[in-house]
Amino acid sequence: MSDDVRKISADGYASPACFMHEVDPVYMGLESHPEAVREWRKAERRRLIERRTLLGANEREQRTSLIRHHLDRLLPKIAGRNVSLYWPFLGEPDLRGWMQSAAACGATCLLPVVTEKRTPLSFRSWSVGEELTRGILNIPVPLRGEERLPDIVVAPVVGFDAQYYRLGFGGGYFDRTLASLHPRPFAIGVGFDFQEIDTIRPQDHDIPMDAIVTDVEIRFRQGVGSFAARMFEG
Repeated sequence: MSDDVRKISADGYASPACFMHEVDPVYMGLESHPEAVREWRKAERRRLIERRTLLGANEREQRTSLIRHHLDRLLPKIAGRNVSLYWPFLGEPDLRGWMQSAAACGATCLLPVVTEKRTPLSFRSWSVGEELTRGILNIPVPLRGEERLPDIVVAPVVGFDAQYYRLGFGGGYFDRTLASLHPRPFAIGVGFDFQEIDTIRPQDHDIPMDAIVTDVEIRFRQGVGSFAARMFEG
């Protein structure tokens, strides 16, 4: 909720109606109304992205280094796996160094590609130094990478909650993709600990992550931890 929404005017009334789109839908009794949830999420995205982009370079690198360390713990044996990561955008943790380490351990690293708006992502192999081009959303994508299906998807979060739901940029690409892939890849949301919120107000199309990795900890969704241990520890 923004500071403007919290302010009470001198005559004792709350902020004017033009700010009501930033109020928590539960407070308004509109938690099940899709448009109210959509507007609330937009406000949360703005707030969380601003908070993330305000990190200083040293603090961002320190926090990102801890995330890389936690990913090493979570995925100690990934030789032969197809691992999708992402190109960092708007202050997201930069995992390109971790991609190099994963590739050195025998993983094939992939980057997601938007081939058409409002459709599932495709994935192309990429190694540091290989040629990139601008994708539909103006984010770099592999120019000549081999198309593969991921075993593991590492997805950046704008926000996340205790139910492992991920708040993204609002395009719905990761949710569509996870719903369409069979077998479903192991989905890991990554972000900084301050990006946790009480709830993202999940809707029918939202799909929870299997694990959340922050600079503070690794969390497994209930019932997933033992599966991950079998899958990645060998």
